[in-house]
Amino acid sequence: MIAWQDLLAAIALVLILEGVLPFASPESMRKVLEQMQNISDRQLRRMGAASIIAGLLLLYFVKN
Repeated sequence: MIAWQDLLAAIALVLILEGVLPFASPESMRKVLEQMQNISDRQLRRMGAASIIAGLLLLYFVKN
């Protein structure tokens, strides 16, 4: 059974964390986005996969 309250709390935390950099330093956020244009699709996919794996590992260790 899905714990909807936990899922919504997790989504809320993601939104909060993603909003910190643009709120705290919008100029730095613009620079990061400009630099991302120069990164190849393959590198971006690797970074995304690494993020997913790190998140899954963290979730595994938190839940067990």
